[in-house]
Amino acid sequence: MEIKFKDDFLWGSATSGPQSEGAFAKPNLSIMDYWYKKTPNDFHNQIGPDITSDLFHNYEKDIEIMNSLKLNSFRTSIQWTRLIENFQDCRVNKEAVEFYRNYFFKLKLKNIKLIVNLFHFDMPIELQNLGGFENKKVVSMYAEYARTCFELFGDLVDDWATFNEPIVPIEGGYLYEWYYPKIVDFKRGIQAAYGTILAHAKAVNIFHSMFANDPNKKITIILNLTPAYPKDQSKDNLQAARIRDLLFNKSFLETTINGVFPKELIELFKKEDLLPNYTKLELLEIKNSYIDYLGVNYYQPSRVQARTKPWSGKIMPEKWFENFVWNKRRINPHRGWEIHPETIYKIAMEIKNNYKNINWFVAENGMGVENEIKFKNSQGFIDDQYRIDFIKEHLYWLNKAILEGSNCFGYHVWTFIDCWSWANAYKNRYGLIELDLQTQKRTIKKSGYWFKEIIENKNIIEIDDELIKL
Repeated sequence: MEIKFKDDFLWGSATSGPQSEGAFAKPNLSIMDYWYKKTPNDFHNQIGPDITSDLFHNYEKDIEIMNSLKLNSFRTSIQWTRLIENFQDCRVNKEAVEFYRNYFFKLKLKNIKLIVNLFHFDMPIELQNLGGFENKKVVSMYAEYARTCFELFGDLVDDWATFNEPIVPIEGGYLYEWYYPKIVDFKRGIQAAYGTILAHAKAVNIFHSMFANDPNKKITIILNLTPAYPKDQSKDNLQAARIRDLLFNKSFLETTINGVFPKELIELFKKEDLLPNYTKLELLEIKNSYIDYLGVNYYQPSRVQARTKPWSGKIMPEKWFENFVWNKRRINPHRGWEIHPETIYKIAMEIKNNYKNINWFVAENGMGVENEIKFKNSQGFIDDQYRIDFIKEHLYWLNKAILEGSNCFGYHVWTFIDCWSWANAYKNRYGLIELDLQTQKRTIKKSGYWFKEIIENKNIIEIDDELIKL
């Protein structure tokens, strides 16, 4: 079968500064830099953020590859720890300004739409030591950093994003010990999440005041959505899924779109004495902020059931639900994540029906595979047909939602060139382009050539019927 996307549909890729640039010439350490220096054994093969994909020295070459594949859009991030030399007075590093302006200008020369994110899991360690977004002073510092970015690069950047996956630093840093500082404290995590939402609102309001006369400039937030499927339709399991959605999806989704926190979430936190410290003035600032469109990262759903035994001990989100393994699931064995393309349709229709049918795009979707080198063919490039099939399945369901009225305008694959991925380092590769860590050589994979074919074929995609489980 054939599916077709609109002529102006965005086809691109996403990465981040800390995962691609390397730490060259950075005046400050992020929590990731610090964590690696402190305990390198926490990182796969002890590979840290020092070099990553060395975009710092290779961005011109990378942009040429991007242009050769005819990608029309790209998302990356600015490293707070690269741009700002002194956090107290928001003094900038001149070398960083030059780097980012050259980098962004080269993208503009190729007519590649540029979306720049301000924060991608890379809190400066100096500010984390002050409490991170638990501390209102750090929230204000972020707002000034955002203003500085808008002033320095507003002429080159098409659209901005305040945060990428803001729930993940809460999960990783305050609940489940995935990332430094590995705090296990739900209430502190809620305070940090509130501070993140307040920081987002401040940046959004600064942006709209600065670019009020330029309707072409837009700002968004990138949320990773993991819709919860209940084990069955029983009352208790439905309630477990609803609370899981409330905590991990709607806490940011509803608040950043509607400007107010979900009432059910407030009541849940009030009952458990988990409400964050806030002021009425801050709530007004959040209410007055609005995003111009939404970015959605989708990789996998969640599957939950009601607790089979009462929760005991320190309060955690799992007080209200348990995860369960669906017996029909497909798994990416390299990442351990469920593959469920139909969920992208569910997300799209949820946005259409319950979130003002706001304009949105897929900001990340992709498949990580370990030891991809074994799929290299006789022609010298990786034959990643599995990644092509993965993307095709998701595009089928996305296209179906668009035809039914959901306002999705683009799709970004994660990622362009194999990038460093926090503690996983380079264990799983996601790129359209293979990276040789020893030589930094870039080689286009089959999926990269296929992505180019979509655009050359006027956004028409041929999908084998057996790929789609109707």
